[in-house]
Amino acid sequence: MGVLNTIFGRKDKNKEGEESFINWTPLTSIEQIKEIKELSNKQPIAIFKHSTRCGISSMVIKRFVNSFDEELKDFKVYYLDLLSYRDVSNEIGYTFQVLHQSPQLLVVKNGEVISHASHYDIARIDLKKI
Repeated sequence: MGVLNTIFGRKDKNKEGEESFINWTPLTSIEQIKEIKELSNKQPIAIFKHSTRCGISSMVIKRFVNSFDEELKDFKVYYLDLLSYRDVSNEIGYTFQVLHQSPQLLVVKNGEVISHASHYDIARIDLKKI
């Protein structure tokens, strides 16, 4: 289970022995998209769309987790398992008018996507500057 064991809020050590500060919220229903839009009026919200069967997605999510440091510990990040919740992924694309890709990171602020990237370009989004 590797990364999945650390995804939902545990403060485990990454492979360098450092603590991981990411606090994932599982995204499992279409109703949560409205919640994300509302919360984004107070703070930016990230959505990480992940395919559990894709090697690239697995590598990218590990890099994302490893890049998440203490300064970002309060940044709210939703985790979407694309294979289990395809309907939620489709609704995200429709609601935010962003073409589906996997893996994909979207940043929502004031109800709109202000930044998004897929694959290795996810590393280019600097959450500290948002």
